[in-house]
Amino acid sequence: MTDKGRGVNSVEVGAGLLEILAAQDEALMLRDLARLAGLSPAQAHAYLISLGTLGLVEQEPGSARYRLGPAALDFGITRMRSVDPIRLGQAAAVGLSEETQLAVALVVWGGFGATVVQVLEGPDQVHINTRAGTVYSLTGTASGRIFAAYLPESLVKAAIRRERDEKTGSGRVGRLMDLSAADLSMIRQAGYATVDPTPVPGVNALSVPVLDHAGQIQMALTLIGAARSLDTSPGSPHLRLLQETALRVSRGLGFAGQALSLPD
Repeated sequence: MTDKGRGVNSVEVGAGLLEILAAQDEALMLRDLARLAGLSPAQAHAYLISLGTLGLVEQEPGSARYRLGPAALDFGITRMRSVDPIRLGQAAAVGLSEETQLAVALVVWGGFGATVVQVLEGPDQVHINTRAGTVYSLTGTASGRIFAAYLPESLVKAAIRRERDEKTGSGRVGRLMDLSAADLSMIRQAGYATVDPTPVPGVNALSVPVLDHAGQIQMALTLIGAARSLDTSPGSPHLRLLQETALRVSRGLGFAGQALSLPD
């Protein structure tokens, strides 16, 4: 919805209670739920009665604790079925390119590996050798390294073997490089990847994962720009914006984690 007109306060309060329950790992007592929502227990209880009638909230059997009900699960499943990850990623990529004035690549895992599905070029028009259909090296590009860090180990090893066996001139961007288990662990902990040396001299790249409700990688968002324009250091404002954008898309796919990194 884009209409920002007058809303219904009671609906917003009820939705706030649902958001609190969704953010918890366990069911809540009425007093705790009311405190988190900024309501009195009596006020919260009145809302919970209505939400319970709709199946959005239920009490745990044999206790006074509240949790999300079966209707909330139905809504979540419907959302996951109806949302197109690529569409969400494309919309985010447009905004990211406009805000950073840099090129943005949307990359998915395809039959040949990390494959570009969309490129939004920045105003500096640097030569990035990337277009829709471009396949990136798994070890020699920032985008490839993100997939290497977040995909199952057996899949990654098989993809690296295929890449190693390819003939020169296969068209894949980036050269085969060393990529250790420690490197992959560091990428997961940091939640982003870059690469040095870069496939194109003088052109930097930062890549982050977009994760779904199960914490599995769906795509990579990659910022690309001239080294003078794109800061790839850990404290980079470009990195912060890129990670915030990817987290927002991940939230749209049901990801509930706090950061775009996965435990080892």
